[in-house]
Amino acid sequence: MEKVLIITYYWPPSGGSGVQRWLKFVKYLPSFGWEPVVFTPENPSFDIRDESLLKDVSPALDVIHFPIWEPYQAFQWLTKLTGKKARPADFISTGKRSLFQKAATWIRGNVFIPDARVSWVRPSVTFLEDYIRRNGIRTIITTGPPHSVHLIGLRLRQRLDNLRWVADFRDPWSEWDLLDTLMLTRWARGRHRSLERQVLTQADAVTSIAPFHVRRLEALSGRRVELLTNGFDETDFQGITHTRTQRFTIRHMGVVDELRDPRPFMNAVRKAMQENAGLRNHLAIEFIGQVNAAFVAWVTADDELNAVTKFVGQLSHQELLAWYGKTDVMLLVLAYTSIAPGNLPGKFFEYMASGNPIFCMGPRNGDAASIIDQHHLGIVHEREDEEGMKRSLLTMFSDWRVGIHQSGQPAAQFSRRALTQNLTEVLKKLHAS
Repeated sequence: MEKVLIITYYWPPSGGSGVQRWLKFVKYLPSFGWEPVVFTPENPSFDIRDESLLKDVSPALDVIHFPIWEPYQAFQWLTKLTGKKARPADFISTGKRSLFQKAATWIRGNVFIPDARVSWVRPSVTFLEDYIRRNGIRTIITTGPPHSVHLIGLRLRQRLDNLRWVADFRDPWSEWDLLDTLMLTRWARGRHRSLERQVLTQADAVTSIAPFHVRRLEALSGRRVELLTNGFDETDFQGITHTRTQRFTIRHMGVVDELRDPRPFMNAVRKAMQENAGLRNHLAIEFIGQVNAAFVAWVTADDELNAVTKFVGQLSHQELLAWYGKTDVMLLVLAYTSIAPGNLPGKFFEYMASGNPIFCMGPRNGDAASIIDQHHLGIVHEREDEEGMKRSLLTMFSDWRVGIHQSGQPAAQFSRRALTQNLTEVLKKLHAS
């Protein structure tokens, strides 16, 4: 089989949807005649850990763990001096910040460019240049963020004439909404654009996860960008059965921060409960995963919302799968930013595969809304439409009371196996020209 080297920061036991994209591609690549080799940090600093994902890592897979230096240990030590442990979700902020938050954010945005993993680039290039030569590897894939991973691909491509390189963008780069929270100077903005331009123009192929991002990257680069969405693994959902819930249960899975703010939805919940006492007596809302402290405080300060809302810590992917069968509605909160139309998070496709209706708060002109409407997966409301959200909630509650569970069928083109086949078509083209 033809070998392909995949360079990724996130790899099990790292958790979250970011790691699953390439974990699943690697799982299915051998089925299509490609032998993956994974290059990843030996000692990464990640906040979400999920040992259950290791079940998808084949014992035969060659995984190269290479040391990395990151500033996060120093950051964690400094947070202890403030007397309060800071969570990553608390630092993605567009509002008021403490002096420590401001200093840490400014350093993150203007000293470590493109990100805090940039020190991994030079030693990785030195190691991989020799490894690629010795092992006859002709194709590499870099996936970001962190976008410093793409700089490894850039330098390897410049040094090895016969090497072919795919740059995979799971998020935008210079137009990434996260950058707007990092207090960037004009010089830092320009540096991001310059590095991005080099990657986009020198990679042999560029891929991204959503039609909106594909169009934006094509506009920035003047070249073709391939669409490779995230998806769902059918084998993960084979054993899930839906059971009748005792309470009308709405669950949100994943990160809640100021860019993905559920407060308009919760305002609609309050209005719906005030209008319908039955809903108040039977509703259960759960947020599973990292939630920023400001939102937790806002909910707990509201007696009505606090009575029906529960915050659950981080769960493994295996544990999450079991909860899908005990849920009535999946809550999807998309980022409220200029790139929101391209917000197609990995959990969206697992929501799809769960068989539960999706209640989406996000742009009606976005990629998520288009898929939801096309496949009849649920309802989409703009964040300003609290009245419409209230009506939809009451309708879903009425359906639940009489035992109606409406949902669409997962679309086959979003299965991980089908998406891996699409990836192999991109890979084949690299050496055909």
